[in-house]
Amino acid sequence: MLLRTLFEHIEDWFDVVFGAKWNPFYQLGALGWFYYWIVVISGFYLYIFFDTGVTQAYQSLEYLTHEQWYAGGIMRSLHRYASDALVVMMIVHLLREFAMDRFRSPRWFAWFTGVPMLWLVFAAGISGYWMVWDQLAQYIAITTAEFLDAVPLFGEAIARNFLTDAKLSGRFFTLMVFVHIALPLFLLFVMWIHIQRHATPKVNPPKELAIATLSMLLILSFIKPALSQAPADLSIVPTTVNLDWFYMPIYPIMNNVSGLTVLIALIVATLLLMMVPWMPPGKRVPVAVVHLDNCNGCSRCAADCPFSAIDMAPRSDGSAYKLEAVVDANHCVSCGICVGSCPTATPFRTKSELSPGIELPEDKIKELREKTVAASSKLTGDDRVIVYGCQNSLDPSKMADAKVGVVTMPCIGMLPPSFIDFVLSKKLAEGVFLTGCRQGDCGYRLGIKWTDARLAGQRDPRIRKRVNQDRIGKYWAGMTRRKEFFKELTAFRLRLNKLDSAQLEDQNKTNNSSEKDNAQV
Repeated sequence: MLLRTLFEHIEDWFDVVFGAKWNPFYQLGALGWFYYWIVVISGFYLYIFFDTGVTQAYQSLEYLTHEQWYAGGIMRSLHRYASDALVVMMIVHLLREFAMDRFRSPRWFAWFTGVPMLWLVFAAGISGYWMVWDQLAQYIAITTAEFLDAVPLFGEAIARNFLTDAKLSGRFFTLMVFVHIALPLFLLFVMWIHIQRHATPKVNPPKELAIATLSMLLILSFIKPALSQAPADLSIVPTTVNLDWFYMPIYPIMNNVSGLTVLIALIVATLLLMMVPWMPPGKRVPVAVVHLDNCNGCSRCAADCPFSAIDMAPRSDGSAYKLEAVVDANHCVSCGICVGSCPTATPFRTKSELSPGIELPEDKIKELREKTVAASSKLTGDDRVIVYGCQNSLDPSKMADAKVGVVTMPCIGMLPPSFIDFVLSKKLAEGVFLTGCRQGDCGYRLGIKWTDARLAGQRDPRIRKRVNQDRIGKYWAGMTRRKEFFKELTAFRLRLNKLDSAQLEDQNKTNNSSEKDNAQV
């Protein structure tokens, strides 16, 4: 909780500077993909000019850096800085998902497949530094070779290949080119697997953020271009090398600790990191269930599920409808967004039991209606408000008073728009206010997005046109924006008072006009 609060406070400042749409903390995964493609495109350009000879490798990169600085030099710098940025994005993304507790139960898959990606990125980056064949590459090659020699996997000592320049051949650089190309390709495959359980995954940041990020990298490339160190010379031992600390933090350790010890520590750390979702495992909440007697196979729940947990299958109950929803318990996170998309999840049904086509066993739609009515019954005054909140946001219990009733659910995306119509048309309150996670960072990925689209009439189930949108307010507060939330709620209630006063005045004018007409008659 402390780490999540820290992240949200930092992100609050970024929201002020960039806005929710462009806040890089909400786009970490997409930015990682963006940096990956920058690395690939720039690397392809560099490969065209790279020579795999022992001395030619260094010379070809020097040519790109100094003689072709306007293109090759920029590409080399972009390649370097985008690679560093990719490491930063991945580590921050990992920490943030941990802080937000988005890695347990059915969400373990993204975490489990994400950890190996770190080592693929590190391996690809380090192999790229070898290809420069300057003194830094010499240090990396010898240190890595000695590390591998300490592991009983190879028959001959690899470090013997780096005793003299005469023992080194162009085949070494050909091998490095192969490794440096193969690793990113395999990384791309793992990245694709990583997002398979996500519906509509973010793999592209907003265009404005992408342009700004690319511009920042270009400016950095002009101001501080990536340069080689002195050429490698195996007849001497480099006394000072400037490490890239994004990729080589363990190399100083490898100089003082045996390779076997380092290897065991890395394996143990990796396994522990991959097992985090089960240390301890998250509390398993009952998944969504389908009631076929009220399911018409419309497919809205499958289309809205953020985690691809719902498939449409041929009808199994002999109904005239062709399809039925089927929930995959291994994917369902019990967010309830599918309930909010179901056209039969309407509180207006009174002649039969309120049991929609799909719902959560522990948060039934019938209970949501009962909670709404109960919260309304405790309210007094002329500016009563029902607040529908998300359990991942502010503590809802502290919002309730004589004017404000609170009803919560796992995700605000679980709220069918018909509930807002129900509250207003039945005079249960003068207004409805929605809150939840912060804009752009829904705890269940798409809850806020689908809610906004439904209220705007852009996504089914749409809110009815008869509903006065002036009586609907919302503020996506998250955990930390309590003061701002109450400020927005107070402003909303003031608007309701003005709206009611205006309507009362219009009603009085209408009544007076009718009385005059009657008197004239």
